[in-house]
Amino acid sequence: MTKAKSRFRIACLALVVAGASWTGLITPSHAAAPSDEYTWKSVVTGGGGGFVPGIIFNEKEKNLIYARTDIGGAYRWNPADESWIPLTDSVGWEDWNKNGVDALATDPVDPNRVYIATGTYTNSWDKQNGQVMRSTDRGNTWETTKLPFKVGGNMPGRSMGERLTIDPNKNNILFFGARSGNGLWKSSDYGATWSKVSSFPNPGTYVQDPSNEYTSDIVGLAWITFDKKTGSASKATQTIYVGVADKNQSVYRSTDGGTTWSAVAGQPTGYLPHHGVLSSDGNLYISYSDGAGPYDGTKGEVWKLNTASGQWTNISPVASSSTDNYFGYGGLTVDAQKPGTLMVATLNSWWPDAKIYRSTDSGATWSPIWEFDGYPTRKLKYNLDITAAPWLTFNVNPAPPEVSPKLGWMIGDLEIDPFNSDHMLYGTGATIYGSKNVTNWDKGGKLDISVAAKGVEETAILDLVSPPTGAPLVSAVGDVSGFRHDDLFKAPAKMLDNPTFTSSESIDYAELNPAFMARVGKADYQKDPNAKSIGFSNDGGANWYKANSEPSGTAGGGSIAVAADGNGLLWSTSDKGVFYSKTGGNSWTASTGIPANAKIASDRVNSDKYYAFAAGKIYVSTNGGVSFTASAVSGLPTVGNADIDAVRGVEGDVWFAGGSEDGGPYGLWHSKDSGVTFTKLANVQEADFVGFGKAAPSRTNATVFIVGKIDGTRGFYRSDDAGANWVRINDDKHQYARVTTIIGDPRVYGRAYLGTNGRGILVADRVKGDQPSAGQSSITPTTATYGQDNANTDISVKLTLNGNTLDAIQQGSVVLNKGEDYTLNGETVTFSNRYLSKLPKGDTALTFHFNAGSDVLFTVIVKENTSGEPGTEQGVLKVQTFNGNVSETSNTISSKFKITNTGTSSVSLANVTLHYYYTVNGEKPQNFFADWSSIGPENVVASFKTLSNPKQGADSYVEIGFKSGAGSLDPGQSVELQTRISKADWSNYTQTDDYSFDATATSLKDSTKVTAYLSGSKQWGIEP
Repeated sequence: MTKAKSRFRIACLALVVAGASWTGLITPSHAAAPSDEYTWKSVVTGGGGGFVPGIIFNEKEKNLIYARTDIGGAYRWNPADESWIPLTDSVGWEDWNKNGVDALATDPVDPNRVYIATGTYTNSWDKQNGQVMRSTDRGNTWETTKLPFKVGGNMPGRSMGERLTIDPNKNNILFFGARSGNGLWKSSDYGATWSKVSSFPNPGTYVQDPSNEYTSDIVGLAWITFDKKTGSASKATQTIYVGVADKNQSVYRSTDGGTTWSAVAGQPTGYLPHHGVLSSDGNLYISYSDGAGPYDGTKGEVWKLNTASGQWTNISPVASSSTDNYFGYGGLTVDAQKPGTLMVATLNSWWPDAKIYRSTDSGATWSPIWEFDGYPTRKLKYNLDITAAPWLTFNVNPAPPEVSPKLGWMIGDLEIDPFNSDHMLYGTGATIYGSKNVTNWDKGGKLDISVAAKGVEETAILDLVSPPTGAPLVSAVGDVSGFRHDDLFKAPAKMLDNPTFTSSESIDYAELNPAFMARVGKADYQKDPNAKSIGFSNDGGANWYKANSEPSGTAGGGSIAVAADGNGLLWSTSDKGVFYSKTGGNSWTASTGIPANAKIASDRVNSDKYYAFAAGKIYVSTNGGVSFTASAVSGLPTVGNADIDAVRGVEGDVWFAGGSEDGGPYGLWHSKDSGVTFTKLANVQEADFVGFGKAAPSRTNATVFIVGKIDGTRGFYRSDDAGANWVRINDDKHQYARVTTIIGDPRVYGRAYLGTNGRGILVADRVKGDQPSAGQSSITPTTATYGQDNANTDISVKLTLNGNTLDAIQQGSVVLNKGEDYTLNGETVTFSNRYLSKLPKGDTALTFHFNAGSDVLFTVIVKENTSGEPGTEQGVLKVQTFNGNVSETSNTISSKFKITNTGTSSVSLANVTLHYYYTVNGEKPQNFFADWSSIGPENVVASFKTLSNPKQGADSYVEIGFKSGAGSLDPGQSVELQTRISKADWSNYTQTDDYSFDATATSLKDSTKVTAYLSGSKQWGIEP
């Protein structure tokens, strides 16, 4: 699992990777802030999204199963709906390292008891020591014992295990194998106190890479296994085996309950023991790799120790001497029902896929889960179902012998249910997979493997946006690129793609044109020399295309800010400074007056205005990012987190949160004058992130959310009155460790989205809901029909204001013109026939905005597009479209088209053309870009034409066609394409007078002002 540094758009490294020191902080002198009751739910990905290094079955109680993650805490299996219940959501900001779980033990005597060894890093990134956490109610609540050393749940070797074990005969006794040379530890009082086993001879010698801080620590002890037969009820087990990360002496044994220890004679050398599993027939099986994992390891072996005779046998499925062995072995399990049946997995066989091996004769022979059947063909002994998380294809369709989805990678743990030989679970670098018919393998059939990670959300969230239209949430995510969530509680079909970044680091949208989005990450230039580290979407994140250029030499990453109208971009790269583009990303120029790595944000109203923060100073640009001027504001923090953002709908309303617990200014600041001055809020002690949501009923100012400390209590807070008063929206059970961002939803009052470093995305809603005020306005009617079945006349709507006033009426993002599109007489709105006649056929939603209370929707149902004009269904094609950029003036005309075959026979796309009509506004050479198409952008062609007789709204048109490689459209099939046109000098078009332009469409809809032709014969639309 990638370690999330923080919200890349706005935050710095220090607080997410460093621990907290909480002595000497301000003591509140008054009562804590009030609370508002909220429900907290995970935004669903369905697949987990991160590394699951350990799965632990209780050997006494059926269906009592736990999973541990490296940065996302621990989970317990819920057999009722086959999901996982998170157990560590109460971990807070200060004790964040408890979400790194290095080992877990479930009590084989008293199933109510469970223990976890937690701590995330053993290096300087984590200032705190680790701890053993113990529970007597299956993880619902925890008690904690601090250890005198660090624990590394996200360190190398984290899928070894288990390092923490319970004596199966006398369950008050536990042993824990430490890292960093700290050796073996024992507790005799159910984990309440611990002491070092001084007689244990080897604390481990293996270091993965001494030249790097992260990999320079001693991995230490790997696993502990009891031989239950050498004890009895309430009498301590006498024989104990311990695996140590040492390539010379790695397996030790005690036969006196841990008092004395010696290396087991005859053991193999040259490898590290990852798992040691003792079967009931007395064989100890050990999987070995030459690396600690989970990423490294190029050779490995599997050995069997007959504990009665002391004989060691190499039972490797693929001998280490073979060229076919280029991996280490990781997950290892023995069937408790059939002691001679075992399975082992490759830990890091990255290509072409992982392998799992199964033996039913104690390792004498093995069956691989797949094998070559004439290269590159593979014979698979399994079916893999990813319906629960379709994005696990990772947006790739590789050439054989690779497949997508894969069986996994980093398979550090693999377990057969001790109560059910058919049930298996294993963890991967991205999810948990499981099977319920494993024994089919032994019968010559296929086993069915499917996603078994429901409830596990282990992604590291790097940025979030919630636009006012379209999908409610789009995310930039570590390791898995990111997601567009049309439904918060349904797994997305795919990750954000084209480009698919390993980690998308920042995302933003144009406030006045929210369908346009930009996203940055770090492209893989070795894999694709033409890759770009920035991508765009014109449909709210559903489809993406890479930019045509990027700042020279950049590795990408950093943060992105989009101008309010979408016509400008500001990119603070990770390595080359800050750059702006006014050409839709086709060229970039270095901004002046702004430091590298500045945190950036766009004004949400003024498209020429950007804000930035660096090293204690605020910077402002009023010319689209060309140059920045430092504000005179002082007293801001110079280290720690830094989050700067602007409020939608109000120019110059800027907020800044930041600071460090290590000292210096820390808190929340607010500017109402575009950063010229900032006022620090005295009622907020600390703040790390700030976001904005829909205004409360009867208020016009945006709701403000923060991650911070108020009245001495850390939490998440909401203010409905611009920071004058705050309510806490979480409680101590919902803290989610070190979070990475918080934002509000512009459409649902009170809703907040929380990005975390390992617990995915949380959505929080008020228990009382989005309640309207008592003075809510309403309209009558809420729908009306215009066109064929009704007279083409004005439409009147009666207002019931309840003391409020009508502020505006909008069609999509366009505000209607009072006096032209409609008139207001007292409490009656009348829409003009002139305005209504321009509406497209179908439903058009209009939003009534009042000065207080909720907005109200009015729907106009248009039966015909224009009175007296011919119908559009005269042919076999239908065209739907919308403009990705709806600004009045723009240097780019961005349009998306969908062409559907409405006929009864196939149509060759090579015979299909579209005409999009517009005014060129100054003759210049023009360029056409096919950014994306469902039949491949390379199959789209275009040419520019000039009308011999210019018409209202059109003196030119672009004719879009298709190459022969585009294929055919069968009846009912559609083709989609996303296009842009621009002038060679990138001068502006005026779109509002363009015939085919539709500023009201926010998604694909029937468009009669774009015409379609089949072999030159018009099939759809009305020519100007």
